[in-house]
Amino acid sequence: MHLHAALITLLNVLLLVLATWFVGRARGKFGIKAPATSGHPEFDLAFRAHQNAVESTVLFLPSLWIATVYGDAHIAAILGFAWLVGRLWYQLAYIRPGGNRSPGYTISSLAGVGLIGLGLWGLVPPLLRM
Repeated sequence: MHLHAALITLLNVLLLVLATWFVGRARGKFGIKAPATSGHPEFDLAFRAHQNAVESTVLFLPSLWIATVYGDAHIAAILGFAWLVGRLWYQLAYIRPGGNRSPGYTISSLAGVGLIGLGLWGLVPPLLRM
């Protein structure tokens, strides 16, 4: 069963909802009318943090599921959870002026590389036997 990967996927969706909420809150606070994507520096931070979350999700989800199905589901779940923690840290630091995003970025990047490696570890041998 892949319940852990499914839960992590849903938690990632919640992270994206949170990022969207931060953008909406900043729009209201600083009077940035849609479809504008810049205006006040704090709105710009929230908007870019949201975009970064979306961009990183595109890489994360396929890596999580390939690592889960073809690698080791338990290790994939641990790496997936670490990625989420790192991305949340990154998100919260990004929206604060002068926030230190480096620790969150490092955690999520290492977890992401781990997921890619785990996926390759499980996927490549069967492909080579074909």
